[in-house]
Amino acid sequence: MSQSFTTIKAQSLPQSHASSLTPNDPATMPARLPAHAAFLHANEAIIITDADNCVIDVNPAFCELTGSTLASVKGKTPEAFSILPLDDSRTTRLMREELQLRDRSKSQVSYCSHDGQFYPGMMSINRVRDAQGNVDHHVIVLADLSTIPAHARHLNREVYFDALTGLPNLQLLTQLIQESMQHADSTQTPLAVCSLDIDFFKSINDRLGSGVGDTLLSTFAQRISHLLFGDDVLARVGGDEFVLLLHHGVDEAFFEKLLASIRRPLFIEGHTAHLTASLGVTFYPNDPAQGDGLLRHANQAMYRAKQRGRDTFHVFDPQHDRLLQVRHEQRQRFVDALANDELRLHYQPQVDMRTGQVVGVEALIRWQHPEQGLLAPGQFLPTIEATPLEVDLGEWVLEHAMRQLVQWQAEDISLPVNVNISPAHLLLSNFSERLGELLARYPSVSPAMLKLEVLESAAMHDIQAALNTMAKCQALGVSFAIDDFGTGFSSLTHLRQLPVNLIKIDQSFVRDMLSDADDMAIVESVIYMANRFQRPMLAEGVETLAHAKALIALGCELAQGYGIARPMPADELPLWLAAWPEREDWTALGRAH
Repeated sequence: MSQSFTTIKAQSLPQSHASSLTPNDPATMPARLPAHAAFLHANEAIIITDADNCVIDVNPAFCELTGSTLASVKGKTPEAFSILPLDDSRTTRLMREELQLRDRSKSQVSYCSHDGQFYPGMMSINRVRDAQGNVDHHVIVLADLSTIPAHARHLNREVYFDALTGLPNLQLLTQLIQESMQHADSTQTPLAVCSLDIDFFKSINDRLGSGVGDTLLSTFAQRISHLLFGDDVLARVGGDEFVLLLHHGVDEAFFEKLLASIRRPLFIEGHTAHLTASLGVTFYPNDPAQGDGLLRHANQAMYRAKQRGRDTFHVFDPQHDRLLQVRHEQRQRFVDALANDELRLHYQPQVDMRTGQVVGVEALIRWQHPEQGLLAPGQFLPTIEATPLEVDLGEWVLEHAMRQLVQWQAEDISLPVNVNISPAHLLLSNFSERLGELLARYPSVSPAMLKLEVLESAAMHDIQAALNTMAKCQALGVSFAIDDFGTGFSSLTHLRQLPVNLIKIDQSFVRDMLSDADDMAIVESVIYMANRFQRPMLAEGVETLAHAKALIALGCELAQGYGIARPMPADELPLWLAAWPEREDWTALGRAH
C-alpha cells in the first residue's frame, strides 16, 4: 500500500505526450520539469491517455502496482487492461455515464495487480483541454486502497465496500482514516474529517419509495464525488450518512460550495428531489483525537449543525470539547460524592432582632472533599446547574434535613429548617407527591418544621406550574420563602401572585446598604412592598450591629448573616444556642427600639 495520496494535477503536465514521458529513460530525468520528476517518482500509479482515452504513457508506480509494462497497455483504454468498475449494476452505469460529462471525476474501481488478484482502488480522472476548449489528454491517478490486511484479501469486497454506491464502508473507512492521518503527519498538512447526513431523508424515502431512494443516494454520492480532489475519500457509513476525508486544506468556502451543490435539485426517474444536508467537520491535528475519536467528533459537530437548523455546517472545537470533558468528569465526581457520603449540611441561624429569639436555621450544602477539604457551594454547584444532578442533590438535602430534625427533637431543639429548592426541582411534575412521601417517612416531624426556599427566578420558568406545586405543598403543611428577592425581573408581580410565607432580602443589597444609596433604596423598597402585602421578611447578609439597627428602623425584624453566626455543622448548633443569650449587644436590640 502506498503511503502517500500525492496527486499530479492535470494542469501541471506538459502538452507533449508519450515520447517525452517515457519512464524507462533515466538519462533524460535531469532535464525534466518538476512535474516530470513527480510523474516518475509518485507513489500512486499515473496513466496518461489521449483525447480518445487511449494510453500514451504510464509511470513506474503503475508498472510496479499492476505488473503491466507501457508496451503492453499503450494504445488501450483503461478498461481493456482490467481497471474495472466495481460492479455492472444499473447505478454504476448511471455513474459512468455522468463521469463522461465532467472534466474531473472520481470513482471506486478494482484493478488487476501483478499477482493476478483484484484489489480496491480509487481512480481520479482529470480531463485536460487545450486553449480552444478541445480535449487534449487525460491524467488518471490510480490510488491503491488495499489497506485490507493480506490475510483478509480473499474476503468478498462487500466486507469493505457499500453494495449500493460502491463507496468504502465503515470498516474500510476506519483503516483509511489511519492512513490519512499518517499522510497528514508526514506532509504537515491538515486532514478534515467530515460527517454528512441528508436532512429528512426518511421522509423523502417514504414518499418516493425505497427503489427511487436508493438511486437518489447513488446519484447524491456521485455529485459529492465530483467536488473532491484525487486524494480525497468519500465513504457511506449508514443509510443516508456519509463521511469525507479531505486532504487539500478546505475552508468555509468549500463547505458552503458543498452545501450549495447539495441543494441543487436531483432528477431521478421522473421525480425531482430537493435535498439539504447537515455537515460536521473536525480538523486533524488541531483535533488530536485518533481514528474513531475523529469520526465521533465529526458526528458530534454534525448533530450540532442539525440543532442549529440543518442545511449548514459546524466545526468541532477541541478546546470546547476538552472543557465539556472536564465538566463531565467533575459531574461524575459529584455523583461519587453523593454515593460516598461526602456531602454535609451546615446550618445558619435566623433570629428575630427585636426579641432576640432564634426562629429557625437555613440548611446550606458543603462538600467534604477527601483531597481538597471543605468546599463551599460556589465551588461545585455551578458544575451541576441545569442537570438532573440538581434534583438528586435537592432530594438528598431534603432527606438529611428531615433526619436532622428528628435528631434535634430528641435533644429538645425545635427549630424549623429552611431548605433551598432549585427551579428544576420545584417544577418537576411529581414534586409535591415526592415531598408527601418524604414527610410520611418521618411522622414525628411536623410538616411546619420544613420550609422551602425558592429563587425568585424559579417562577419565571412556568408561573402556573410553580403556583400549582406550591399550593399542593402548602396543603401538606409546608411553607415557602422567596430567596434573593429583588434580583428578579418581576418582583412586584411575584409578590402579588406567589403564595409565599416569607420574603428574604438578597444579601447583595443588605451588605452595602449603609454605604451605597442605591442598595439602601432597594432595601427600603422591598421592605415597603412586603409590608404593603403583609408578608414577613428576613434580611440576609447582616454582618454588623449597624446593619441590624438600620433594618429594624426600616421595619425588618428577621435576619441572618455572619454578624449573627456563620453556617455551622449540626453538632455545633447546641453550643451556639446556649451561648446566644449572652450576646447582649444583639439580644438587646429590641429594647433599644
